Amino acid sequence: MEEPLTEPAELDGWTSRVTGALELPDASADIGAVLDLARDTAHGVMRPAAPLTAYLVGVAVGRGMPLPDAVAAVGRCIEEHE
Repeated sequence: MEEPLTEPAELDGWTSRVTGALELPDASADIGAVLDLARDTAHGVMRPAAPLTAYLVGVAVGRGMPLPDAVAAVGRCIEEHE
């Protein structure tokens, strides 16, 4: 297994690799929004909730919900949880 990603350029490269493998356009990944969502979920709920939440937001976005709306909905859930 390779070393974990530590540099923004490495993260960009990884994102390009995964979006290509999933046949998605590069512009479909808002890295900052996803990382912020994962951070807020990990700190506001619990760490294992972060990847699950990111997945569920991805499903919602894939079904047509705009990413900002999905992030806002999760933000409300986090606030209610605290």
